[in-house]
Amino acid sequence: MLRAFFRTEAGSTSVLLVATALALLWANSPWGDTYEAFWHTPMGISFGDAAFSLDLRHWVNDGLMTLFFFVIGLEISYEMRLGQLRDRRLIAVPAVAALGGMLVPAGVYLLLNFGGPGAGGWGVPIATDTAFVLGLLAVVGARCPDPLRAFLLTLAIVDDVLAIIIIALFYTASLSIPALITAAALLAAIVTLRWLRIWRAPAYIVLGFALWVATLESGIHPTLIGIALGALVFVYAPTDQKLLLAGEAMQEFTSEPSARAAMVATRRVRHAVSVNERLQLRLHPWTSFVIVPIFALANAGVRLDGETLRAALTSPVAIGVALGLLLGKFVGIWLGTWLPLRFGWGILPGNLVWGQLLGGAAVSGIGFTVALFIVDLAFDDAAIRDQAKIGILAGSLLAAGLGWVIFRMAWDRGGVCAPPEVEPDEVLPEILSVPVGPDDHVRGPAEVKVTIVEYGDFECPYCGRLHPVLEEIRRKNPDVRLVFRHFPIRTLHPRAAPAAIVAEAAADQGRFWEMHDILFDNQRFLTDADLKHYAAQLDVEPWSDVPRHVSRIALDEESGRDSGVRGTPTLFLNGVRYQGPLDLNSIARAVEELRRSP
Repeated sequence: MLRAFFRTEAGSTSVLLVATALALLWANSPWGDTYEAFWHTPMGISFGDAAFSLDLRHWVNDGLMTLFFFVIGLEISYEMRLGQLRDRRLIAVPAVAALGGMLVPAGVYLLLNFGGPGAGGWGVPIATDTAFVLGLLAVVGARCPDPLRAFLLTLAIVDDVLAIIIIALFYTASLSIPALITAAALLAAIVTLRWLRIWRAPAYIVLGFALWVATLESGIHPTLIGIALGALVFVYAPTDQKLLLAGEAMQEFTSEPSARAAMVATRRVRHAVSVNERLQLRLHPWTSFVIVPIFALANAGVRLDGETLRAALTSPVAIGVALGLLLGKFVGIWLGTWLPLRFGWGILPGNLVWGQLLGGAAVSGIGFTVALFIVDLAFDDAAIRDQAKIGILAGSLLAAGLGWVIFRMAWDRGGVCAPPEVEPDEVLPEILSVPVGPDDHVRGPAEVKVTIVEYGDFECPYCGRLHPVLEEIRRKNPDVRLVFRHFPIRTLHPRAAPAAIVAEAAADQGRFWEMHDILFDNQRFLTDADLKHYAAQLDVEPWSDVPRHVSRIALDEESGRDSGVRGTPTLFLNGVRYQGPLDLNSIARAVEELRRSP
């Protein structure tokens, strides 16, 4: 899901750039007057004497963009239930960073505009454009590892939520109480249908459209409804029963292919995946490749003649927006990252270093989609709107350049580590850096011929498959002992670190290996509630001494990195890296060779 999201956003950046360039060329061409005239063309729906009409720009900004924010709502719902946002330790740092990345830019802008005609535009420099940021990171390539992308995606999701709240609270001009009551009733009807588990798409489409109209008439920006409806869509992990039914249907189709068997297999496979994920798969390309570029085409057109540029160079609005995006975002995200790390409120995904984080903070100053969106809400004066748009373009370009320079400098100085797959010449150590000691988790007698050290991750499926293999080898070879060291891959397995903490809590009571087996036997069920249940089975207090346990896990991770561990599972046999296949026969042969050696 995360990698698919990255590919879609990065790929759509080129389309978004083309749409932005077309808007600028159109607005500055000999036919530039037709730009505003076209987007102010009215279009509506009438039923007898009743009519509902908006100009084309508002159909894009208030209509199509609601679908864009609906997809954001889907992503937020998914990440909170099954993804990065379900782990409080991984949320804390990017969440505080997102907050800092909004407060400081707003403060920078207000320093220049407080009390002036542009004061209401303080919300313009607060938002990060995820598509442009991820597109630039794709160009940066090896200098930007997956953990940084995961960190910035989490930051962008929190940023989007805060931006929508700000739009709802501060950019709502007036309220119509009757329309607001109607919108609340329609939202309650949709929630009721969901509660009754009535899944009829036409009912949701009709109610959703009516809710959009009522919200628009109420004075609240309808994008808020997009987020709310997206968050209401069901998301769940596939249950064993659904997976079993899907597997049986596929087996039936394979053994006796027919149209009916194909239909049943298709339906059961589809139902094994939540509606949320199916909708994201269908809608994300449309929002990324169609809706957001159309939005850019409708809003990015601004005249860049000498008079306009001269006015922007001295305009506190343009300067405030540009500085808010360039410096405000950078300083705000840096402070928002440093504070929670300094006080131990959370952890970072992977093994990020400050060179990477500062580069990510800089490129987060690329504000476009939501920034242009707020410009339309904040300013009635066309001249001030144009100045704000010039500030957005200038600040975003400068932020992209600053990020590129930081990534380049950090790379040249060795401050950024590329993923192993893009460093084919990297020579990894083959010897275990830290010998097995009394603090290790050891299964087996002290005096043995062979010691297997495993760097593992409780949520890693490959570690799960290796678990019974190692147990079988130990059962057949009494002179073999097993040592387990933690190496949670947080970017891919958000529950691995909490599971490791619970295992360490069990170790305090001499029950590490019992918890170790329970966790590997229940890899698909590692939520906080699940971990608490497993701890109760062993009469263990799971969160009794988290800082100490985190430090203990960090020591394992450090020894693993020093030993050249780049993924899980990684094995060392008698202190030497095992590089063969991870099946029973291959490992057994390697163990037997060591047992026979003098």
